[in-house]
Order: sequence, then C-alpha cells, then structure tokens
Amino acid sequence: MVKKVAIIGAGISGLASIRNCLEEGLEPTCFEKGEDIGGLWKFSDHVEEGRASIYRSVFTNSSKEMTCFPDFPFPDDFPNFMHNSKLQEYITMFAKEKNLLKYIQFKTIVSSVNKRPDFQTTGQWDVITEKDGKKESAVFDAVMICSGHHVYPNIPKESFPGIKLFKGKCFHSRDYKEPGIFKGKRVLVIGLGNSGCDIASELSHIAEKVIISSRSGSWVMSRVWDEGYPWDMLFITRFETFLKNTLPTVISNWWYMKQMNARFKHENYGLMPLNSTLRKEPVFNDGLPACILCGIVTIKPNVKEFTEDSAIFEDGTVFKAIDYVIFATGYSYAYPFLDDSIIKSRDNEVTLFKGIFPPPLEKPTLAVIGLVQSLGAAIPTTDLQSRWAVQVIKGTCPLPSVKDMMNDIDEKMGKKLKLFGKSDTIQTDYVVYMDELASFIGAKPNIPWLFLTDPKLALEVYFGPCTPYQFRLVGPGKWPGARNAILTQWDRLLKPMTTRVVGSPLKPCLFCNWFRPVLISVVSIAALIVLF
Repeated sequence: MVKKVAIIGAGISGLASIRNCLEEGLEPTCFEKGEDIGGLWKFSDHVEEGRASIYRSVFTNSSKEMTCFPDFPFPDDFPNFMHNSKLQEYITMFAKEKNLLKYIQFKTIVSSVNKRPDFQTTGQWDVITEKDGKKESAVFDAVMICSGHHVYPNIPKESFPGIKLFKGKCFHSRDYKEPGIFKGKRVLVIGLGNSGCDIASELSHIAEKVIISSRSGSWVMSRVWDEGYPWDMLFITRFETFLKNTLPTVISNWWYMKQMNARFKHENYGLMPLNSTLRKEPVFNDGLPACILCGIVTIKPNVKEFTEDSAIFEDGTVFKAIDYVIFATGYSYAYPFLDDSIIKSRDNEVTLFKGIFPPPLEKPTLAVIGLVQSLGAAIPTTDLQSRWAVQVIKGTCPLPSVKDMMNDIDEKMGKKLKLFGKSDTIQTDYVVYMDELASFIGAKPNIPWLFLTDPKLALEVYFGPCTPYQFRLVGPGKWPGARNAILTQWDRLLKPMTTRVVGSPLKPCLFCNWFRPVLISVVSIAALIVLF
C-alpha cells in the first residue's frame, strides 16, 4: 500500500518534502496554518501567532545560484540577491511547476501528533488538525515536521536588570515591519545578528539616534566579495572546505580571520567577536560599516542595567531618553503539537541524527526538516534532507543502530563546541553536512571519477561554488540538466548585472583565488617544520 505522509508547514521545507514524497511514490498531505505557501518568506504587514515573521525590507543573504531548488534554477533575469517578494515569486513558480498546491490544506492548524497504540509494529501516527473550528483526526504512516525555527521569539528579559522599570516600548525584532514610526526617536537594538543589524541600519536614516548593544560581537560580511562577485560563489567551495578542515588549526584560524577582516578591521568598529576564531554564523550587512563610519549607528557592549528611560552599559556609559528597545535576540524552537520527549530524548537536549531523525524511535517515521543552520542556503539543504528522509520512510535506506546514531550525535556535538563555541547549536558546516546526507542516498559527486571522465565539470564542482545542482548529478532524483546548470552558473549570475554593456562579462579564475592562500599556507608549514 502507498504510504501516507503528513507534512506540517508549506514553507520551503514543506514544499521540498511534498515534491520528494511524490517523486518516490508516497502520498503527502501538507497542513499549512496560513493562507499561502512560502513560510518565512511570505511577508505580512502584521504579525501572526504561530507563524514566522519578516520585515518589509528583507533581502536574501545567499545568492540565487546557491539558493535555488537543485533542478529548478532561477530565471536568468532575477537579481543575485533578492527582495523577499522576489524569492516568494520564485517559490510560487516552483510550487506551480511541480504541481504541489493541490496537496496542501491551507488555514489548517496541527493540534497534536501522537504515536498510535501499535506504533512499535506500524510506525503510524494519529494527527489531529483544526480548520474553521472543526477538528479532524487522521492516521499517517509518517510525519515530516517542516514548521521552521523562526516562530517563537527569544526575549531574555531576565538577563537585563531593571527592564521592568523601563517606561519606553520594548518588543522583539519579529514585531518590526517598517521604519516609519521611529522617525526622530532614540532606539536601542539589543543583538548583533542579521535582524539587529538590518533594523539598526534601516532606522539610522530616520531615527534621532541608534545604538546596537552586543554581548559578544560578530564578524560582519558583505554580500559583495572579491572582485565584486557574490560572497558565497567564492567562499562556499569544496576546495576551501577541504583546506580549512585539513590545514593546521593555527593556519586555518589565521586564514579565516584574514578573510573576515578583508573589508575592514573589526577591532576599529567595535564589532570584533570575543572569540575571533569561532566559526559562528557571521552577519551579512553591506551598510553597517558605513553607518558606523558616518556616526549614525553606534556599537556598545552588553547592557548592565536599565532605568526608567536609560540603559547603562558594561563600560559605564549611558544611553539616555530611550524611546524604543528592540530585542533582536533570536528564536527558540518548539513543536507544541508533539511530546517534547520525542525530540529531546536526552537531558532536555534536542537529539536528532543528522539534525533530522530522533534515534530512540522504534520506527523511523518522524523527520524534522529544516532544523539546521549553516552558511549555505536553506532551500538546497531542506531539499537534500527531505530526499534522504523519504528514502528512510520508504524503507530503502535504513538508519544505523541507536547506539551508532547517538555516538555520531556526541561526536558532532564535540566538533560543534570547537567550531562554534556551543555544543547544542543547530549550526553546521554546509559542504560537509550536504555530502554526508548525499552519501546516504548515493547523490554525492564522485570527484576523482569526475576528474577522470569529465574534467571540465570536475573543475567547476571542486574549485567552483558548491551549487545545489551538484546534488542532482547522480542518485535518486537525478536531473539530466544538472551538468549544464553547473557549467552555465556564472552566465546566469552575470546576466542581471550586465544591463549596460561595456565589454565582455568576466568570469572569475577558479585557481587565482586559491593560489595566494595556498602558497602562504605551504610556506608557513615549511617554516614551522624548519623551526621545530
């Protein structure tokens, strides 16, 4: 019999899951709380309870060639970094092209997901939903949770003494939509993440004064990288990943810090991270350094204490007459329809094999899609996660033993502590993670074989950007157009920019970007050997 799969959420994770279920002959039913697809990227001018929320001016941080579904490139004329409305247009195009909308039940809330009494033998779930005040119950062979991790705001007010005395307005960045009401106001933004920096930069042009308070600092990257190319087309490559994971730690850290400081010296701007060698996700903001230079945004350390109208920082300075405090302090993730013990199976920690499967489940019929974060884009990540999850649900790709899965989780937590400073973070190394998932289903490119059989493609795959098309070259869901998409990716990148022709568009030299750092690394290693 065809297996029925409940998919919770019709954002990018949910759409990828629907599509991959259909490709493998499963029967998906997607439940979406809102009126439309897109999830996080569907802008609304008001905040809706239980749904992700973005502000009107949000743009993507990943370029279009790195962001697309792996067999559905963006149209040539789409910009490399897109306004949220443009990405939503693409998501809608994808859903219509793949005929996914008919599998989605809109305005439907998932109230509960529970194991059936015979779960140990069937792996089935009772799913209760609610629409227009009416509840319905249905049995599913598997559940894919695709509700994201930008829904429940984290507001750590207990960490800020005196905040209850403050008489101005306080709210989370989730509630911010546009700058109009802040004209002439004095604003304190707490948090140096993407949202905090975006909001502060936007408000700085109309507010009287804007200050960002940061506890630990952050690297700030520009979308525009070497020679004007999108940052991720040069930064996220297999070769760079190999070097950073292979070189001695001291050299790898030095190289990483040099890349982060290439545009400006973070020390001079008050942005330098407390632990500068950690690979915590950097902030992407093209305007913040200029705002600091022009004096319209000021960076301050953590808030020590609030008074009725002021904030006292840890360096003793005071920001007086504050009108608004915006907490850009991130999100916590929760699944209120599911028993916590299923996801948090050990010491109240989220314990998921490869960030997807809870190891202790008797049957691997529950998958969490999209609960990872990396420098790579979300769309290709969730596409590959759901491709593997569908194979597991079908029974064609069995999971390791519970012991092996828990050992893998422990090993990864140790690596995360070293790389990111936290063992429980959902951050991961994009290329390494994608290759791990692809290996399970035979979709990882065989680089040595490619160099022997198709050297032109191999050069692009290994030294060029690790674009999503690479994971549709082989394996289930193989796309015949993947090779051509890889070989023409720079053409699509250049197309929307060359609106005034002043010569032939120039593609980057794949080797030039690596020659100097590799040479420096080799010389450094040689020097260390000689000295010691």
